[in-house]
Amino acid sequence: MAGRRWSWERATGFLRRSLQARVVAFSMLLSMLALVGVFGYMSASVGENLFETRRDEALVEAVRATAGMQQIFDEAVTQSLTSGEVDALQDRALDAVTGVISSRSSTDYAMLRADAQASTLLQMNDVQSQGFETDLLHAELRSAVAASADLPFYQSVRLASETGGEPGIIVGTTVDVPLAGRYELYLLTSLQSTQATLGFMQLTMMLGGIALIGLIGLITWFVARMVVGPVEAAAASSARIAAGEYDVRIPVRGDDEIAKLGRSFNDMADSISRQINELATLSTVQQRFVSDVSHELRTPLTTIRLAGDVLHDRRDSFDPVAGRTVELLHTQIERFEQLLADLLELSRFDAGAAQLEIEPTNLVRLAEGELAAVEPLAAERGTELRLVAPGGHFEAEVDPRRIRRILQNLLANAIDHGEGRPVVVTVDSTSDAAAIAVRDHGVGMTEEEAARVFDRFWRADPSRQRRTGGTGLGLSISRDDAALHGGWIDVWSRPGEGTAFRLTLPRAGAHAVSSPIELPPADTQAIELPHLPHVLEAPADDAGMRLADPTVEIALVDPAPRAATEEDDR
Repeated sequence: MAGRRWSWERATGFLRRSLQARVVAFSMLLSMLALVGVFGYMSASVGENLFETRRDEALVEAVRATAGMQQIFDEAVTQSLTSGEVDALQDRALDAVTGVISSRSSTDYAMLRADAQASTLLQMNDVQSQGFETDLLHAELRSAVAASADLPFYQSVRLASETGGEPGIIVGTTVDVPLAGRYELYLLTSLQSTQATLGFMQLTMMLGGIALIGLIGLITWFVARMVVGPVEAAAASSARIAAGEYDVRIPVRGDDEIAKLGRSFNDMADSISRQINELATLSTVQQRFVSDVSHELRTPLTTIRLAGDVLHDRRDSFDPVAGRTVELLHTQIERFEQLLADLLELSRFDAGAAQLEIEPTNLVRLAEGELAAVEPLAAERGTELRLVAPGGHFEAEVDPRRIRRILQNLLANAIDHGEGRPVVVTVDSTSDAAAIAVRDHGVGMTEEEAARVFDRFWRADPSRQRRTGGTGLGLSISRDDAALHGGWIDVWSRPGEGTAFRLTLPRAGAHAVSSPIELPPADTQAIELPHLPHVLEAPADDAGMRLADPTVEIALVDPAPRAATEEDDR
């Protein structure tokens, strides 16, 4: 059963993958159905015609035999016949019948006295040939024959034979014997030769049909190949172009529709190649421009920054208007510096020059440090910071600088859009991956906005005042940093419910397909962090975690008992 199912699946799979095979299969199937219908109709028609022809012959023979027998009885002088002479007369009449049907070696006869007759002066015996069995006679046939003195009647029968049975026909008529009453004459004719002829014809049609179907399949295969071959060549060329071989073209021969397809494909390939070259050139120019401008601006910006710092340090000595101007100048210089740094980083990603500096990193300690860095900003906005670390493998081989940059961007966005509500950072891992999630409970985003959140220079609400001074490039850079690690960043957001960003990083030598943290992360009741000091070395606690400061209660809590899983066991 399993073998048949496997063979069927292979056959159906092959048909799904090959247009040529489907065309050939459907053509042969439709041809077979058409031939079955035509041959079935022809076989039935020919069989019916053969039967009718043989039946008519049997009826004519029966009428001739009956006429000959009736003439013999009519010419005989039956008044003076003895019993022996009556038998001789009957034999002579039957000889006449045999003479009529002698050309049909398969014909047998029977002469039977009709039922329901009055007593007669003479009476002949019932006679039948050796091959005639009276059990074959139906009561309906005898009744019809007895009721009619002029018309013959017939009956189809099945004769016993060595091969199991053969068709036959019985024709019945009546003769009137003077002084002896009415007798029934039955002629039995075998239709075995007719059946053999019909069988030979059917076998010939079947073999011819099989050969015709095979020929149709072969012709269809060649015709389909003429069409499918160029399509396969176009598909192979498309795959090579998609792989970067932009000089691949399809050979074109003739002026038919296939040739037009080939020329159109080649024209498309030429156009794509030109556009790709133009885009590559434009991208190179753009990258070079951004890189050159960024480098060229760093020197004057450094000078401006030094002068601005001098003015910023002496802002208290200026009048209020000038002092405020100096503060604005200082803030915008910082934003300008950050923008230049982001542009330089993007140019490295675009040029493929970005590299990782991998080292073992405790993600919980790293998260603690970034929370400590943004604590003043969070306090200014009245935002509560929470850190949740359910447990697991927190050591990961990552570039800590880039992971810190990702967290800085995510935390800044969460505080800026959190509307003063708690911001929860969750760290968890399995044997295959580690993850960090940042969840706020602020304004949130629509699905359309969330789909564009990683686009460069895109903001959900450009008119909204930001406290963190973002450039619109942070999330794009964060996505590139995650991809450089072989990981990813995804987002969940609902208007009025907040936003959650999740960073997933595969472990060295592992292939991560899922994140250890759900999205959005489950709400927790982590301990508030009133103060997060700078990261300091401390002895490990009972759970094996290294805390930033043994004197400060850190919010590393398990939000709910976790059932042991296969990944945890690993």
